[in-house]
Order: sequence, then structure tokens, then C-alpha cells
Amino acid sequence: MDGTLVDTEPYWMSAQSDLIESYGGTWSHDEALQLVGSGLGRTAQTMQAKGVTLSEDAVISLLTDRVMEQITVSVPWRPGARELLSAIREAGIPTALVTMSIGRMAEHVRSFIGFDAFDLVVSGESVTHAKPHPEAYLMAAAALGVDPIDCVGIEDSIAGVTSSAAAGITTIGVPHYLSLDTSPAHVLWPTLVGRTVADLAEAHSLQRAGDRMPAAPLTESPHS
Repeated sequence: MDGTLVDTEPYWMSAQSDLIESYGGTWSHDEALQLVGSGLGRTAQTMQAKGVTLSEDAVISLLTDRVMEQITVSVPWRPGARELLSAIREAGIPTALVTMSIGRMAEHVRSFIGFDAFDLVVSGESVTHAKPHPEAYLMAAAALGVDPIDCVGIEDSIAGVTSSAAAGITTIGVPHYLSLDTSPAHVLWPTLVGRTVADLAEAHSLQRAGDRMPAAPLTESPHS
């Protein structure tokens, strides 16, 4: 969700910075980048290490509230994401939103999409092990009643790509804040703009046929 469907990373970074500064600490952009794609438990622990005295649950709740407030004002959709998701739904393909944000945050974003985009949501509090562990994706596949090898995952972060690939899912990386060149993504797309269900099917077919991309994943043009 964060970074793939909506560009909420700046919202999270702003909320983190405000919280740490309220305790007299400092927070850099580089430090914030280290948390992209991580579970909120790790984020909360990092905030505590920077001097925040709130409990882990309180930190997660406070950061989530602040990000949700910003989303209500402006939903920062990632280019091409809603369009591709709409085409997937029109094709009758089951979908799951697999995010390490908490459930109420995921449902908040979901409410702005404008159509019934997902059959289910697997959120941060649904799992014992956060991304990059594969639990969240395995849980999503099981809930949809499909084998992970028949799934395609789209991710923007190293943790997310690692989680999806480790679950045995054909994984498409769409890098945003972080390079995915050395990640386990099976293919890299620079954007979702112009992408179609046929593009997803092709990526999946190539991966399952064993026609894998080179060690440094191939970066394709949006309409290749």
C-alpha cells in the first residue's frame, strides 16, 4: 500500500520527525528511508531509541492518526496504480492488499479508491512476523484460496519485494524511494502507468516457465 498504491512515505516521515522533535530529538531523511517498507513495530522501536517515551502501541497509534489526517486532506495516488487495479478487478481477478500498516489505516486508504478494489486486507497486526518475512503474503494467498505460485505481487520496497518473493510469488518491483536493483524482484517496472493485465500475465508466465530475468532484474519501459 504505502509507496505502491499511495505515496504516503512523506506523510510517515513527517509524522516521525514531528514526534521525535517533540521529545527534543532530530530525524534525518536518510534515517527515515531505513524504515521504508518495515513493520510498524520496528518503526516504534526506532522512535523509542530516539528518545520517545511512549509505548510501542501508542507510537503506532499516534503516527497512524497523523498519516490518516494527511490522507484525508489529500490522497497521494501512485501513477497508474488505481488504473491497473481497476483493470484487474474488471478481469475478475481476486486481489489482496498486503500492508504492514495497521488495519484502520488500510481501510482508510481503501475507502478513497472509488471502487471495490480488494477481496481482503492483510495488515500489520494480522501477522506475527512483519515484512520481509513471507507470512503476510502466505496468509493472503491462503485466504484467497490460491497457491502462492499462482499469484503476482507488486511492491516498491526491499522489505516488501523480499516478503513476496520468499512466499514463492512472482514479484514485480516498482522502485520509488529505494533502488531495487539488487532485490529479489523478478522484474522491475519504472512505473505502473500504461501497465495492463496482459503485462502482469506475461511477467508471471515468464517467471513460472523458468525464463527468469537476469541477475540484475530487467527494467522495462512502461509500454514494453
